[in-house]
Amino acid sequence: MFDPATIDRFKSLKTPFYYYDLNLLRQTLGEIKTHGLDKGYHVHYAIKANFNFRILEIVREAGLGIDCVSGNEIERAIEAGFKPSQIAFAGVGKTDEEIEIGLKYEIYSFNCESLQEIDVLNQLAEKSGKHANVSIRLNPNVEAKTHKYITTGLTENKFGINPDKLPLLFEMLPKLKNISLTGIHFHIGSQIIDLQPFIDLCEKVNRVQDLFEQNDILLQHINVGGGYGINYETPDEEPVPDFKSFFEVFDRNLEIRDGQQVHFELGRSIVGQCGSLISKVLFIKEGLNTNFAVLDAGMTELIRPALYQAAHRVDPLTSTLPEKTYDVVGPICESSDTFRKGIQLPELKRGDLVAIRSAGAYGEVMSSGFNLRERVKAVYSE
Repeated sequence: MFDPATIDRFKSLKTPFYYYDLNLLRQTLGEIKTHGLDKGYHVHYAIKANFNFRILEIVREAGLGIDCVSGNEIERAIEAGFKPSQIAFAGVGKTDEEIEIGLKYEIYSFNCESLQEIDVLNQLAEKSGKHANVSIRLNPNVEAKTHKYITTGLTENKFGINPDKLPLLFEMLPKLKNISLTGIHFHIGSQIIDLQPFIDLCEKVNRVQDLFEQNDILLQHINVGGGYGINYETPDEEPVPDFKSFFEVFDRNLEIRDGQQVHFELGRSIVGQCGSLISKVLFIKEGLNTNFAVLDAGMTELIRPALYQAAHRVDPLTSTLPEKTYDVVGPICESSDTFRKGIQLPELKRGDLVAIRSAGAYGEVMSSGFNLRERVKAVYSE
């Protein structure tokens, strides 16, 4: 990913910064086109993963739609050139103002997460003289086998409604004149590597669809969400996720009706590997049991290790010396400001550059101004 010319370029830039390999992004999108779009699937990019304009432009050019979870994300998608007909609006806590933004643009679908939200949407649509398409998010109670903070499809999670509430939905729908139920929506979690949870999801979707048909409701689309993960430990071995195997799960296990669309919401698997956080070694401190490599990037630039205990690969870019053991840490006044502990790296010295890999998703977008630190800039491969 980092050839000598690229590393020489980095040496002249102020660190830290995010670096995006746009060629890898296009390659990833090409695989999604081959194994997803060309088979008739509809793929929405989860803008929450990275709302960088350059990235959004390339995603739009690849023919993907957009998955938003806030009014500002809808506005950003529109600014980036996405059509309202490409926008799905999810989120468990939409404000009235955000719903009104979606109504104003007449977006493709409101993915509603409670019966009360559907009722509120109907009222706001009536007030504004609009009609809204709704997809109800259901909680399939599928174990995603991922970190508990990013598991979203269990009954204990705040997302969606449980299927036992469907009789109430069927009862209220005829009274709601300003909405149309066009689909059902699921999302079981994030950073899912094992494909079995997606197989389990398909089985739940098939059973739920039967319930809708028994109540004379034919669904235009099924939105199975996203959550497909990436290889954080050895990103160069799998720079592009295995989308062929991912989409084949749904080919084989999802029972689709004639004319019915299948929608996906992918974020991390699209942009995760194309981004790296480039940082410089400020100091080397020798401890009793390890050495500390103190970087000029920290949890303010990439909070995932502190928040999720996520292990991002750290690659030295300018050292070829024999290896030593390091705790790679940031400059923030929190003990949780640690990228990796006890890892073997070529001996580092002050001024050496390192790349914190697989940072294209939930990196730059989750950065903060804690300690009044400046927001870092983005650098691109082209």
